[in-house]
Amino acid sequence: MTVFNPHVDLPALRERLAAHPGLRIACYCAAWCDTCTQYRPAFEDLARRMPEALFIWIDIEDDPEWLGDEDVENFPTLLLQDPGGTRFWGTQLPHIEHLERLARSAAALPPTEAGPGNLRLLVGAAA
Repeated sequence: MTVFNPHVDLPALRERLAAHPGLRIACYCAAWCDTCTQYRPAFEDLARRMPEALFIWIDIEDDPEWLGDEDVENFPTLLLQDPGGTRFWGTQLPHIEHLERLARSAAALPPTEAGPGNLRLLVGAAA
């Protein structure tokens, strides 16, 4: 499955977000971050192994509007949402197995008000 990058895939991402009924996983990183550079191949591999989820890679410097009013201080910072709301917003150690476990159990997590907001609304604010 494709990992969408709003900086280069915005029209396709808009279309996919509008139609996607399931889990959305966004990784907030920065191009200058070595941890992000090392984490990205594993994130892309997880996207291939979990085609039922929508994966988004957001560079906070290229696309700051995807943060809403939030700040990112550590990487990777992850956002998991489903139709029930935001299930997780926060930093995780850069071990993909942690994200995989979190993603597979996301529906059981209570919704939280934390995070930048609904990705479907944030895509409308993107240029």
